[in-house]
Amino acid sequence: MGVMRHLNQHLKKRSARWHYVRRVPREYEFFDTRGTVYKSLKTVSLELARARRDALIEADNQFWASVMASDTLPTDIARRSYKSAQRRAMAKGFVYTPVQDLADVATLADIIDRLKAISTDPVPDKKEADAVLGLVERPAVKISKAMELYCDEIVVSELLGKSEEQKKSWRKVKMRALNNFIKVVGDLPMNKINRDHARKYYNWWAARVAPKDGSKPLTTNSANRDLGNIRKLYREFWEYEGDENRDNPFRKLGFAKQPSKDVPCFSDEFVRTRFLEPGIFDGLNAEATLIVYAMIETGCRPSELSNIVPENIKLDAEVPYIQIRSRLDRQLKAVASSRDIPLVGCALEAFKRAPNGFPRYRNKGNVMSKAIMDGLRVRGLQVTPDHRLYSLRHSFEKRMLEAGLDYGLQCLLVGHKNSRPSYGDGGSMKYRRDEFLKIVHPIPSAFCENLLQF
Repeated sequence: MGVMRHLNQHLKKRSARWHYVRRVPREYEFFDTRGTVYKSLKTVSLELARARRDALIEADNQFWASVMASDTLPTDIARRSYKSAQRRAMAKGFVYTPVQDLADVATLADIIDRLKAISTDPVPDKKEADAVLGLVERPAVKISKAMELYCDEIVVSELLGKSEEQKKSWRKVKMRALNNFIKVVGDLPMNKINRDHARKYYNWWAARVAPKDGSKPLTTNSANRDLGNIRKLYREFWEYEGDENRDNPFRKLGFAKQPSKDVPCFSDEFVRTRFLEPGIFDGLNAEATLIVYAMIETGCRPSELSNIVPENIKLDAEVPYIQIRSRLDRQLKAVASSRDIPLVGCALEAFKRAPNGFPRYRNKGNVMSKAIMDGLRVRGLQVTPDHRLYSLRHSFEKRMLEAGLDYGLQCLLVGHKNSRPSYGDGGSMKYRRDEFLKIVHPIPSAFCENLLQF
């Protein structure tokens, strides 16, 4: 029976098929976190299962041996080893302190206490001894790996509530800063990055925001965003590692802010004679067309409209309106962006034809913007190269201002923070609608007839 147990070691039968089942030995747990290895051998034959099991045993043994024999552990394994040493030292009642620091700053009494903690064990454990005496080297984590850790673990709370599109956009900005740094300085270990490297990165950006070769300068906003992202990465990585007091080499490196370029408005006359011209958007898909009409009389951000869901479209209310809300899978730009907007004019006509919103462009803001901007260009609706889809939002804000609508109501309806003291809830939906009717663009009868196609 004993022989049979040996022959079938690490084999387990389940539903007629054999599986390889093996617990990771304790001495390898600090880098192999699989716990128990459980792998189907995809056979009902015991003989074939034994052969496949032998191959897996050899592969695991070689992996463990190669890692233990290596002078330099892979980064992720080295980090787990270092974290394990910190926990072991804590379990013994000590804060893990690298041996160099112990030699420099520890008192004799502290060193003796550490030695006593080891010597009192009947059989001293090498890993515990290394941990207590600070002999496990801090892993050299390259900045590319640090950024991966930053995005996946350190600031995971920043991504809560973001849609996949928002997460992708957030990560894209971080990766741009990282890739630029690596291009200029290299994929350096975090503990080797110093002020000289930071200045080199700063100077690289300086040559682009103030070029001497006559080329078009980049904005300082782009430079500051990159520098800020690397500065934040450096700070939060070392805080995560427990080194909160480390000097940040990117501190106080930045450029004076440039005023953002204003997005021009469309004139009221242009909107009425061109945007509301019956048939002007023939050939553009229905959802893109209706988003344009909805934007004209709500002043919503394009992404707010493209991501609105059916339950936030209230066409059956006494005063039809829409709700702009955060969701579990999508954040709004700011707290003030949450609001209720009455529907009038071409926006009401648009939502009557899109009671479920605009699923074609949900979580596809870039696709929507490109489709609509292309549509504006080919129809001669982009008055200047600086005019954008966002120009419709600015036109709406200007109409409210010029009509003398209450400042607080203006802020509320476009989702801006009100800098003045706020009283009440902004008024009933009927009041809001009546204020909107003061600025609504009249729509020709032919316009509604043209919308019958949607």
